[in-house]
Amino acid sequence: MTGGQGVAGSNPVNPTDSLAERKFCRAFVVKRTCWTRSPPRRTWCSARTADRVRVRAGPGGRHRERTADAKQADCHGCSSAGPFGGCSVHGNRQPRTGHSASGVARAPSTSGTAAPATPAVLATGLDAPWSIAFSDGVPLVSERDSGRILELNAEGSSREVGVIADAAGSGEGGLLGIAVQDGVLFTYLTAGQENRIERRDLTGTAGALALGPAETVLDGIPAGRVHNGGRIAFGPDGMLYATTGDAGDRESAQDRDSPSGKILRMTADGAAPGDNPFPGSLVYSYGHRNPQGIAWDPDGVLYASEFGQDTWDELNVIEPGGNYGWPEVEGIAGEAGFIDPVQQWTPEDASPSGIAVANGSVYIANLRGERLRRVPLQDPAGAAESGGYGRLRDVVEAPDGSLWVLTNNTDGRGKPGPDDDRILRLSPGS
Repeated sequence: MTGGQGVAGSNPVNPTDSLAERKFCRAFVVKRTCWTRSPPRRTWCSARTADRVRVRAGPGGRHRERTADAKQADCHGCSSAGPFGGCSVHGNRQPRTGHSASGVARAPSTSGTAAPATPAVLATGLDAPWSIAFSDGVPLVSERDSGRILELNAEGSSREVGVIADAAGSGEGGLLGIAVQDGVLFTYLTAGQENRIERRDLTGTAGALALGPAETVLDGIPAGRVHNGGRIAFGPDGMLYATTGDAGDRESAQDRDSPSGKILRMTADGAAPGDNPFPGSLVYSYGHRNPQGIAWDPDGVLYASEFGQDTWDELNVIEPGGNYGWPEVEGIAGEAGFIDPVQQWTPEDASPSGIAVANGSVYIANLRGERLRRVPLQDPAGAAESGGYGRLRDVVEAPDGSLWVLTNNTDGRGKPGPDDDRILRLSPGS
C-alpha cells in the first residue's frame, strides 16, 4: 500500500465509543436498544417481523419485533428526540413512532414503483458510465470500460478530457468512481490484480479541460471480476472516503488487515488521519460485501448502500469502527457485535449503487431494481420509488440542487435503448 500506511492498527477503538449512550429497553417480546450519536443527537432503529425481516424507524434507537407478538414497550433513560423521532425523556411513557395505539407494528411504508417522473435528458450515447462529479460546475463522467473521462457542456454534448490508460474494463472492474477537490481529479480504477486510487490535476477551462500526470494515492486494494466497490467521495471533514468490495474473498471483509470489504478514510495523499477509529489504519468501517454508494446528510451522518448476496441489499448508517457483519450476517440480523442496516430490500428490488442526500432524503440508484428510491431522513423506514429508466448506476445532487441520474443499460446486463446510456435530470422529491 502506498504512503507507508497499514490498513489496521494494533489498538482498535471499540465501535461503540463514539456513541453518547447505549441503553436497553425491554417489554414483553420487544427488545429495544437506544442508540444516540452525539454530535449530532440522532437515533436509528430496525425491526424484524415473524414472516419477513423489515426495518422500522422509531423513537430512541434500534428495536426488533415480531408483528404477531409486538406490544408497546416503555423506554427509559433514552436521549431526547433527533430528526428520526424521539424516545421518551426522563422515563416518560410514549408510544413508539410508526405504531398504533395498541402497539402493533406496521410494515415499512413504500409507495411502490410509481409512474416515472418526466425527466430532462441531459446527455445521451454514454458507454457504461459509472460516476458523475462536478469541477467548478463542469460535469465530469467516468466510463467503466473505455476508461474515458468526459466533460459535458450546457447542450449535453460530451468531450473527452482524457483516458485513464491503466483502467482495465473487465467484469465489474474498470474506471469506477471519481471525485474532485480543489481542481484535482481523483479516480478509483481496476488495474490488473488490484484496485487503486489515483489523482491528476485538472488543467484548462470548461470545454478544454485536460488531465495532468497520475499520482498514486492508494494501491494494493485486491481486485476481482466482481465486488470491487469503487465509490469515492470527499466528506464534510475534507477526508477522502472509498468503498471497497470483498473481491470474491468473503472472509477478507472481517479482516482489518485487509483493505477489502471496507469503507476507507484517508487524507488526499492517502495517509491515515489521526482520528480514524483504528490507529494507523485507513479502515473506517468493515464487514461490507460490496458497498457502492456513500453520502452525508447536513448533520454529517454518513450513509452507505451495499449489495447483499441472495437475500438482502442494505442502506446503512456508518459508525466509525463499526462492523456491518458480512459474511457472518446479511441484512437485519439482530446479533451482538454487528450493526444492522436501517433499511433493506431484496436484490431483485434493489441492487443499489450510487446514493445522494438532497432535500431531506437519501436517493438510491438501483441497478437490478431499475428504480430511483427515496428514503426520508425523518423516517428511514419509509420509501418512495420511481422507475422506467432502466438500470441506474449513480445519482448526484448538481450545483443547482437538481438530481442527476446516470443510467447503466450498456454495462452488459441491461437492455440498451437507442439513446443509452443517458444522464437524466429530476427535481428533488421525484
